[in-house]
Amino acid sequence: MSPVLRTTLLLVGSNLFMTYAWYGHLRTLHGRPWYIAALVSWGIALFEYALQVPANRIGFQVLSLPQLKMLQEVITLAVFVPFAVVYMRQPVRLDFLWAALCLVGAVYFTFRGG
Repeated sequence: MSPVLRTTLLLVGSNLFMTYAWYGHLRTLHGRPWYIAALVSWGIALFEYALQVPANRIGFQVLSLPQLKMLQEVITLAVFVPFAVVYMRQPVRLDFLWAALCLVGAVYFTFRGG
């Protein structure tokens, strides 16, 4: 498996944990004190870092730092939008499309090799 594919898969897993750690408590722990939500989120974030750190180490062998960061941002949006719509029951908005198009432009400029 190529380093970029391994990096991408690890970052997808990392972002699933990260998104839930950052926002999942808004639905599941909304009636609990904030410090309970913080402790639960930190516990979940441990798994996020267990995937994110190796992903960045693998990816940095073949990608520049800006390319690695842009890959992570695209994955973040790809994970966050379905999470927001399906799990958090947020309405689909045209702004999601505009944000995605801005990231496509950012990816182009980051990876064009100029």
